[in-house]
Amino acid sequence: MSAPCLKLFTYGPLYLGGNAGLAGLISNSLYRRALNVREARIASNLPMAVLPFLTTCALYSAAVSNPLLSGDLDCPMCAIIRGALVGVIGGGVYPILLALPMNIGLASRYYTAPMPEKGNMLRYCVEISKPVLRRMRAVIILQGFFGTYLGSRHFETYTKLARISFGSGREELKD
Repeated sequence: MSAPCLKLFTYGPLYLGGNAGLAGLISNSLYRRALNVREARIASNLPMAVLPFLTTCALYSAAVSNPLLSGDLDCPMCAIIRGALVGVIGGGVYPILLALPMNIGLASRYYTAPMPEKGNMLRYCVEISKPVLRRMRAVIILQGFFGTYLGSRHFETYTKLARISFGSGREELKD
């Protein structure tokens, strides 16, 4: 088995998480511009980079890596779909949903954007999020493709590892 396959198996979730952190920073920037928030840059950017990174890494390990290594995931299409879903949800949608309440809270704290009346908050959130979602569409698609690729490569690496461990090499070790 080649070294790049093992490196991808080991560090792949970290790459996916890094992309999720970058998506968090981009979505935070888009919401800050939409709500005219100029204050608290570090206080809003730090969690938007760290939380999606950690969540995506943990989600990928729980949904793809650990089931593969424990033998619970033996379907290649299931691994690909799980990887794609982790990429889209953990790496694309979650950072967008995380940035919205943080920036609305900052906008209301620093009075940078007019807040809606009591019953119109959901409509306000939808209106603010439409341009952000339109701009983040490419990031979500990219995360989905990267998660798909990572899931397929992890399954291929796992099957090679299983063949080496449990295949013909095992009989040679017994003799």
